[in-house]
Amino acid sequence: MARQAKRKLNHELIPWRLYVVVGFVLLLFCSLIARAAYIQIIEPDKLRHESDMRTLRTTSNQVQRGLITDRNGDMLAVSVPVRAVWADPKHAHDQNAFKDMRRWQALADVLQEPVDELVRKVKGNPKKRFVYLKRQVTPAVADYIQQLKIGGIYLKSESRRYYPSGEIAAQLIGITNIDDVGIEGIENTYNTWLTGTPSKQKVRKSRDGSVVERLDMVQEGESSNDLVLSIDQRIQQLAYRELKRATEMYQATSGSVVVIDVLTGEVLAMANTPSYNPNSRDNLQTHRMRNRALTDTFEPGSTVKPFVVAAALEAGTVKANELIQTSPGWMRIGGRQVRDSNNYGEMSLAKILVKSSNVGISKLALSMPVQQLLGTYQSMGLGNYSGINLTGESAGLIHDRNRWSDFERATLSFGYGFTATPLQIARMYATLGSGGVLYPVSILKLKQAPKGEQVISTQVAKDVMQMLVGVTELGGTARQAHIDGYPVAGKTGTSRKAVAGGYGDDYVGLFAGVAPVHKPRLAISVVINEPKGDKYYGGDVAGPAFAKIMSGALQMLNVEPISEREAIHLATAQGAQHDVIK
Repeated sequence: MARQAKRKLNHELIPWRLYVVVGFVLLLFCSLIARAAYIQIIEPDKLRHESDMRTLRTTSNQVQRGLITDRNGDMLAVSVPVRAVWADPKHAHDQNAFKDMRRWQALADVLQEPVDELVRKVKGNPKKRFVYLKRQVTPAVADYIQQLKIGGIYLKSESRRYYPSGEIAAQLIGITNIDDVGIEGIENTYNTWLTGTPSKQKVRKSRDGSVVERLDMVQEGESSNDLVLSIDQRIQQLAYRELKRATEMYQATSGSVVVIDVLTGEVLAMANTPSYNPNSRDNLQTHRMRNRALTDTFEPGSTVKPFVVAAALEAGTVKANELIQTSPGWMRIGGRQVRDSNNYGEMSLAKILVKSSNVGISKLALSMPVQQLLGTYQSMGLGNYSGINLTGESAGLIHDRNRWSDFERATLSFGYGFTATPLQIARMYATLGSGGVLYPVSILKLKQAPKGEQVISTQVAKDVMQMLVGVTELGGTARQAHIDGYPVAGKTGTSRKAVAGGYGDDYVGLFAGVAPVHKPRLAISVVINEPKGDKYYGGDVAGPAFAKIMSGALQMLNVEPISEREAIHLATAQGAQHDVIK
């Protein structure tokens, strides 16, 4: 009986324990359901936010900077892919990245940086999440760094600008900084046009960084734009080579060349010396980076004399076939003396230009109101911006006075008392070649010729062109600028450089001209600044470079030499002007 009672008691205890366990399980289950309901229905935002903080990222695609090409499609600036090496100091510490210093030494060697400096950047602040170790490394170096497998060291894609033409067009094209932003030249002026906008998209990433879901677009990107310049790389290379040769031969401080298409106003070449290599950013010197062809001004000297003749013809104070008395080879104006190298006696307008007579040109300037002369200068582009729209362009300086002395009027006629740039001088001669039509200067390739402004009459421009032919012929001041087969209408210039209180012993040698005279195509100005030695006249230092550049450029453009019939017609036209050059 006792045994049966004990067995019965045990059977009664089992259901009670079961109920307790089942009740506890049900309570736990209900709690979990309630918690899940609270999280998902009543207050889900907090956990969603924490999840998004761990998984949501905004990604952007890389947009390459636009290409810069010459008018024929040759590359002048192109972006190449490179990588940036960066570190996450927190990850590096978490992954115990410093246990194997051999890898750090290898990293330092390939980056050409002191290993202590690299380690200091990463170890210095363990909580920091980003620090650059090296920008713009080559893909080969990047691959090597990846193989080192150093914890916390990562790579990021970026681009670097490369300039195939090197120093030949360095000042014109300019450069970008390490962040691919244009800081000089065309790269700076057209930075917005060349730079695209990356598109940004919100994505969800997994723990290992893989994209598992692409969400909405944050920002629509814009593609970068290419830029086609008016420059002809063949002519640019020729111009730079001859300019560099001339500046080295005469030990000049600097030099500039501008080549303009007479028919459109497009710049086909713009070269400067000294230059620099834009692909090597070490030890850049600011004086080498300046585009002197449009930033540096100088007194243009005798290169403006043809435009004094044009102004006098326009004013009607002289006829094209008129003779001017220059005997005895000097004249006194306002207590000062203007002198020629010889006593030329009676001179035609053509001979005044060919012999570069200061007396003759002064008489022409004094025969008309000073505002007529200044107006002609300004209408030809002096004292104004050219329309090229490049950063740093100088407008030059022409004084606007109420009263001018006779001597000041005379000095204006042979290129003193005002300043101009090499670009402005080339543009003035291009205006002569275009029949008196002034075109805005363009550094971009044009689809059609722009509308120009008639600033002097076509006949006056033609007459002055024919007068200038003799400058490069036998007896002229620039025989070395003569080109066989291509008659040149050009003029030398030699101006003494101004210093405090007067003029010093340094000179600027110039030559500017248009060719071929019978069918004008190109206008070129050559400026040699501060040549050393016995030769410093424009005809000696700038004339030969002009001839080689003009001759080569005309052949590159397939411009035919003058025919025998056209040569006879040109000679007849010159003879009709009563040129009495001996």
